[in-house]
Amino acid sequence: MELLLETVALFSLKLAYETEDSSPILRDDLMMSDYEREVFGLLVRRGDVEAIQNKVEECLSLALNAIGGVDTVLGRELRRLATDFSTAKTIEQLDEPLIALKNYLKDIL
Repeated sequence: MELLLETVALFSLKLAYETEDSSPILRDDLMMSDYEREVFGLLVRRGDVEAIQNKVEECLSLALNAIGGVDTVLGRELRRLATDFSTAKTIEQLDEPLIALKNYLKDIL
C-alpha cells in the first residue's frame, strides 16, 4: 500500500508542477519528502487512516487545480475518485479507491 500511496502523490505532483521544459519530478525529489513510501509506511503501520487521507488530499488538491478544477470533466472525475478515497474508514478500505486514483492519474498524465 505504501508504494501505491507514494505513486498517487508522485503523479499528483507531476500534474501540478512538471512542465515540458523541466526535469521530470522523481520519487527522490525534495518536494516528495513528505510523501515518501517510508512516511506512508509509518502511517499505515499506525493505522492512521485520517492522516493518510489528509496527505493524499493535499496532493490531489494540487492535481485538481492543475487540471482546471471541478468544473472540468477531468476535475469532476478526480473529485469523485478522491471522495471515494476519503470515505474509507479502515486501511483495508483504502485499497480499491487508491488503485482507481493511481490508474486515473496515470491515464491523465
